[in-house]
Amino acid sequence: MELEYYREVIERIRASGSDIIINLTTGPGGRYVPTDEHPGIAAPASTIMPPEKRVEHIAALKPEIATLDHNTMFSGTAVVINTPRNVRIMAEVIRTAGARPELEVFDSGDIHLARDLIDEGTLASPAMFQIVTGVKYGAASTPETLVHMKSLLPPGCEWAAFGVCRHAFSMLAQSFLLGGHVRIGLEDAVYIERGRLARDNAEMVEKAVRIVSELGGAIASPKEAENFSTCRHSSRRALWGENYQWICT
Repeated sequence: MELEYYREVIERIRASGSDIIINLTTGPGGRYVPTDEHPGIAAPASTIMPPEKRVEHIAALKPEIATLDHNTMFSGTAVVINTPRNVRIMAEVIRTAGARPELEVFDSGDIHLARDLIDEGTLASPAMFQIVTGVKYGAASTPETLVHMKSLLPPGCEWAAFGVCRHAFSMLAQSFLLGGHVRIGLEDAVYIERGRLARDNAEMVEKAVRIVSELGGAIASPKEAENFSTCRHSSRRALWGENYQWICT
């Protein structure tokens, strides 16, 4: 969460002239670990902080996209907390910075919250959703779950989906087949195939491009990805490459 680390990375990317769309996370700062004896007191592993602090780097650096988690759930050893109030505050900072929020949803209730925020005007429409599957106690990495999650999305939105760990490439294919954009990278998985670690992010992106191509699609250029509507109703898909940036080829 150190602002100057974000600043250094973003300034280097922008100075390089690389034709990519920058997407910064706002996920850190929402984890609460209770102490066993006094659950109302946060244990040292907690990272919970005010919502304004979680989007400080968005206000300062103004990326093209910023993630906006909608989940309140148990994850790993902590409870992730994103209350409607906090999401509203973070959404306003993201909007003021000129960034487009990427609404990360981990279960069906997260989509219901997003739709309420769209209806009240807190979030603009058409919204951009990222469906997260495979996190324990969240949405499962199965075709049936993804079909259900997609059915809950508001009409006209842009969306992508991904699966963590061993489900990464199978869910990438499912997302494409259902009409969504795709995402892959070392934030979500570390294996390029069973038993073999990926060399780097690029190898995973190259495999993702092959999968989409063999299924009859194509990957959008950065310029096409800037206008998500150019990908709708066509075979072209924008490709998320993690960590925190778009890689479109």
